[in-house]
Amino acid sequence: MTQREKIEALVGLLLGMFVAFLSSTVVSIALPEIIKSLHGTTDQYTWVVTATLLASTATTPIWGKFADLMSKKLLVQIALTVFTLGSILAGLSQSAGMLIFFRAIQGLGLGGLQALVIIVIASMFSPRERGRYQGPIAAVMSIATVGGPLLGGLITDTSWLGWRWTFYVCVPLAVIALIVIQKTLNVPTIRKPGVAIDYLGALLIAGGVVVLLIWVTLAGKSFPWASGRSYALAALGAVLLILAVLAEGKVLNPALPRFLKVEDPIIPLGLFRDRTITLATIASISVGVALFGSAVFLGQYFQLGRGYSPTVSGLLTLPMVGGSLIFSTVSGSLITKFGRWKIFLVTGAVLMTAGFYLLSTIKEHTSMWLVGIFLFLLGTGMGMTMQNLVLPVQNAVPAANLGVATSTITFFRSLGGAAGVSILGAVLATHVKDLTLSGLRGLAATLMPSLGKDGALAQVEQCGTKLKAGIAGDLPADCEAVQRAAFGDGVPTIFLIAAVMAVVALVAILFIKEVRLKTQTPLEEQQQAAAEAMAGLAPEESVHVAEADHQRDKPAPRRRK
Repeated sequence: MTQREKIEALVGLLLGMFVAFLSSTVVSIALPEIIKSLHGTTDQYTWVVTATLLASTATTPIWGKFADLMSKKLLVQIALTVFTLGSILAGLSQSAGMLIFFRAIQGLGLGGLQALVIIVIASMFSPRERGRYQGPIAAVMSIATVGGPLLGGLITDTSWLGWRWTFYVCVPLAVIALIVIQKTLNVPTIRKPGVAIDYLGALLIAGGVVVLLIWVTLAGKSFPWASGRSYALAALGAVLLILAVLAEGKVLNPALPRFLKVEDPIIPLGLFRDRTITLATIASISVGVALFGSAVFLGQYFQLGRGYSPTVSGLLTLPMVGGSLIFSTVSGSLITKFGRWKIFLVTGAVLMTAGFYLLSTIKEHTSMWLVGIFLFLLGTGMGMTMQNLVLPVQNAVPAANLGVATSTITFFRSLGGAAGVSILGAVLATHVKDLTLSGLRGLAATLMPSLGKDGALAQVEQCGTKLKAGIAGDLPADCEAVQRAAFGDGVPTIFLIAAVMAVVALVAILFIKEVRLKTQTPLEEQQQAAAEAMAGLAPEESVHVAEADHQRDKPAPRRRK
């Protein structure tokens, strides 16, 4: 592909990514109103988010492996179609249970989009050149992040539209994205001869991840952590993942039927012999827990803890989005210019940790100016860390493993996000429950002089019943004050846990060895390897030849050492 063709294809891919992110952010700000309309509970609020994360996380490595075996263009179109279908069905939901199921269908498509778009972009540009395009990618994510809540707030607050249009609004954009991708994307498919899909590995990985995430989501709510059901789910998930490791490592091969034998695993365990990939995986899990886990509950702080409307809540996220947009663009351009990436990842992780810690200090009545500054600091760290973290991994693997390596990192980041939403949601629910009980006791003491003991207890009991059922509106003023205090003081606890996870990511990044970014695209790399193999060059010779050829072929003004 020529440079112009690459840019045109990039536009189509970014439009598809925009649709996926916009759909998620449009819905997130409207969730309190959606749950209220469908008569859902606080637990179902978390499940609406978790269902999408479960499906996308479990299928991400499968999409990535497909990308190494078949047409990437077709896979992107399939993923976008599935995501769009899930969006339409979600908008037709008549109950919280239906919504959760259709959100899972959305997640199947999302799992493909979040892996495939990055893989296709990586296949078109060299690792060093990719830094320049982190800016447009971040811009799309930032516009969707800020535009989604604003659009979702406006749709939710507009009586003649209603929350269902938060799902329908992305459908026309998805159709346009499909047309653009069909006309512009022309990435060659490089198939490995004699390789079949690892169905057993895909089933075991997806099953183990889903079971464990269901366990951490339900434990402490639907059943106690120390109970037979809890132990059974934990054991089943662990057994499935142990079997997945044995299958991916080919330990189970001799005992399997021929059609289940693993020749090319979904996640090759050999990848983790590389220190860079192992440390990047640890950092990705930690970043996923911190960012996805905390961002989901930011809307609850603004709406339930501070009493702002969905539209205003979306505007209040602008500092975080602005910081992410500016510094992802700047850091990406500097990475391309200088070929150095570690300093930006380390700085971003430090700023992200500081932002989360400062957000953990906010309360119900904290100045919104301070909250905005803390969010800007967090967004700055996000912009420098999240997208750039995949660069050292793509730089460390051969072109033939680009898809599986990229999807593996994306998979573990999504896994961290799904686990973060589930675990942090459980922590928040418990903490808010304790704060609510404390607030109700204080309300009873306040009402007793005017209503008497029986009247005060009756009103407090009615208030507690509504709050327990997850009813977010139509509350008496005193009862609403209890709810605001509980969420206003409870949500910051989530940010403290996120700060701890950000420290883990920082430590992992510090130990990654910085290696100069490659200047060849994956296709050029494979063509060079094939030419060297035919010429009979030794591996150490081929490295010098590749660098010499690249330097020779580059225009003089752009020559780099």
